[in-house]
Amino acid sequence: MSDAKIRLYVEHPLGAGQSVPLSREHAHYLFGVMRQGVGAPVLLFNGQDGEWRAEVTEAGKRGGSLLCAHQTQPLHMPPDLWLLFAPIKKARTDFIVEKAAEMGARRIVPVQTDFTNAGRVHRDRLQAHAIEAAEQCGGTYVPEVTDMERLERVLAGLGDRQVMFCDEALVGGSPTLPNVAGPWAILIGPEGGFSEKERARLHGLDAAHAVPLGPRILRADTAAVAALTLWQQHLGDW
Repeated sequence: MSDAKIRLYVEHPLGAGQSVPLSREHAHYLFGVMRQGVGAPVLLFNGQDGEWRAEVTEAGKRGGSLLCAHQTQPLHMPPDLWLLFAPIKKARTDFIVEKAAEMGARRIVPVQTDFTNAGRVHRDRLQAHAIEAAEQCGGTYVPEVTDMERLERVLAGLGDRQVMFCDEALVGGSPTLPNVAGPWAILIGPEGGFSEKERARLHGLDAAHAVPLGPRILRADTAAVAALTLWQQHLGDW
């Protein structure tokens, strides 16, 4: 087990003997906030090369560098699962992104539905939340967070990807999923639910599978966690 307690996501190749420069933000966190110095161990990952134990070789107020020693974890790719969700209030949207990263979504796609009441999505901020979640939960992969797109455009671009469509109109039923291998997406609607037009289109898709999420109507952020749990138990890597 590594003696390093700090994990950082870096956008730099990792490998034995590889020197890794620190950004100003990382340097401030390591040396200003966490009071680390030369020789301190740090765990690094970049979403491609697994996790590596490194040591601080240079420490400064505005920068620094680390030297990779050995790999502590290989890259663990999550299942080919996308989470499509209608953004809601800021803090609860942040929660959805964080939990999706923790629970093994490979891609996170905000969608604009007829009843979506969030006007804009700050993709960079949400991507930062996904990175932070991976840093804290020991993940070696960070899901991509995309810009928000209209639901119909996202659906048109799914190809043969199966869709688990969480339909609040089915509340009270027992959730069942077909045992279909391959890529999947989970679709969570807005707080106001899907429009009748959207629901009709979803039910008309051969690859869409409508499921309830138990006997109660769930808030959108709770529904995302429940749906990810259901899929992972039936078809994922749990």
